[in-house]
Amino acid sequence: MQDTPQDSHFDPRRPLSRRHAIHALAAGAAGFALSRSLAGSSAWAAPVHAATPSVAADGAAALDRIAWRLLEHSPEGATGLGVDTGEHAGLRYRLEDRSRAGRDALAATLREDLARITALDTSGFDHATRTSFAVVKSAYTTALDGFAQPYGDVAVGGWRNTPYVVIQNVGAYLDTPKFLDADHPVRGAEDADAYLARLGQLDAQLDGELERMRDAAGKGLIAPDFLLDRTIAQITSSIADAQGEGGGMVESLVSRTAAIPGDWGRQAKQVVSGKIVPALERQLAELTRQRGLATGAPGMRERPHGTEFYAWALRASTTTPVPAEEIHQLGLEQLAELHGRMDPILRSLGYTRGTVGQRMAVLGKDRRFMFSADDPGRAEILAFIRKRIDWIRAQMPRAFRTLVPGNVEVRRLPLSEEPGAPTAYGGAGSKDGSIPGKMWINLRTTDLHRKYDMPTLVHHESIPGHVWQGEYANRLPLIRSILAFNAYSEGWALYGEQLADELGAYDHDPVGRLGYLQSIAFRACRMVVDTGLHARGWSRDDAVRFFMEKNGNKREEVTNEVDRYCSWPGQACGYKMGHNQINRQRTRARQALGPAYDLRDFDQAVVDGGNVPLDVLAENISAYIEGARKA
Repeated sequence: MQDTPQDSHFDPRRPLSRRHAIHALAAGAAGFALSRSLAGSSAWAAPVHAATPSVAADGAAALDRIAWRLLEHSPEGATGLGVDTGEHAGLRYRLEDRSRAGRDALAATLREDLARITALDTSGFDHATRTSFAVVKSAYTTALDGFAQPYGDVAVGGWRNTPYVVIQNVGAYLDTPKFLDADHPVRGAEDADAYLARLGQLDAQLDGELERMRDAAGKGLIAPDFLLDRTIAQITSSIADAQGEGGGMVESLVSRTAAIPGDWGRQAKQVVSGKIVPALERQLAELTRQRGLATGAPGMRERPHGTEFYAWALRASTTTPVPAEEIHQLGLEQLAELHGRMDPILRSLGYTRGTVGQRMAVLGKDRRFMFSADDPGRAEILAFIRKRIDWIRAQMPRAFRTLVPGNVEVRRLPLSEEPGAPTAYGGAGSKDGSIPGKMWINLRTTDLHRKYDMPTLVHHESIPGHVWQGEYANRLPLIRSILAFNAYSEGWALYGEQLADELGAYDHDPVGRLGYLQSIAFRACRMVVDTGLHARGWSRDDAVRFFMEKNGNKREEVTNEVDRYCSWPGQACGYKMGHNQINRQRTRARQALGPAYDLRDFDQAVVDGGNVPLDVLAENISAYIEGARKA
């Protein structure tokens, strides 16, 4: 497979259709041309010293080439952004190479482009272009530090860094079927053909991961037994779903090709049963073998090179050098401050006895705030979310100068993913708006949700949180729509929760405000728990108990959360660290500008500056303050 990378995405045992052949050749030619154009581009030539139109064009061209070089390694990303068209249409026929060779090739591209960026004099560029180069440099430097670790998956321009290539919430067995169903368009025969081509590469993805799983296990890395139990159950479920008629991967294509002539279902079923099921079974066998070697130790501290991996993962997640112990103490302090705000509200509602956590636990058992534990309850949750999105979208002119559509689709998570997934997550759609943003909601049980915590979940995942902010990022150069930083992304989503409160979401709903404050406090708990697990030797039960006792969260909710921190070390610390910094910058802007300060201008500066490391965020706000003073 690695010997002929331009053809490795197609099954050599299956004859290529004419469309497959054309797009395979186009993809290989485009990649070759791209490499040559980068090597000789004037954008990488002599240092720039004057801000002229040609200078601006050179900067934009260089950023664009960097983006396409990265998307060559992430074809699914190109489809999600809606840019796999025209000369890049071949990307729609490909999947990411998840093998060791694929990871090495990606690291080589990052290394080459980072060297070019470092040598480039950006002083002649405008502030926005300099910011874009700073973003690339930061993301690539951090990612290369991650690739230097002895194992793991590195998210370049993403948040999902993990030591485990396949686990309960990581792996092609989850990612690719969901991507094909939700993001791969099927508007005609070309798209359906591309779906089949991608489906035919899933076994290669699975086997590429299998190779890396075995390599990591050979270095002593074995996931905790409770994570392996979940993963084994989920892959077993995926195999059962795929057997017989082919399950969701076939149904998704069949349902969308009803009006497109062709034997799509038969072809898809043949690929699933003949290639994908055996590959899933190979992964299952390896996971079962590793389960026999596993222990219940949850954290990285108990794993070979785990201390070094966690230090890197924490830095990648927070975009700061703040060490684990300091983050742990900050989480405790902020949790106490937030509980101080919750206490008087609880007292006003008649909840006067016990700690804040104990009183919130009692509130959580009040049937007035629960959804029925059945499909009508699930339907009520979906209707609740959509109604809340409509309300918050109407408030956005009060918080921003320039509005985006807020194009969001509410979808239930695939059943195979729900057991190992968080309560919800979301993100923006394509750059052109043809693929909507998504708010994915976990409905494996309605007991995950309460009517008082659902509003803030909506504001976090959709508007003005992830979907809203992502639409502004989609207006930036292509590379800026790809690269993201966990602390900014999640910090903004928490700030979105705060904005909703400030815009009146809970003015006549004190219980809803408790849900909002509990949500923010939950993120302070995350800093304590994540560092406790990976740097202090906490057990899984220690972590679950902390959430339940200190913040009144439900066991059903926090068990999955804790398991997520075990598989994504450091990620949970980015939320509150980013939220703190955004508020710190808002205070600075208000103090600097006095009467000239306007919330709409500040919020606009944060989203227009794009997804950035926290130090670059501070620079963007400095530029906003300077501009506002001159206005």
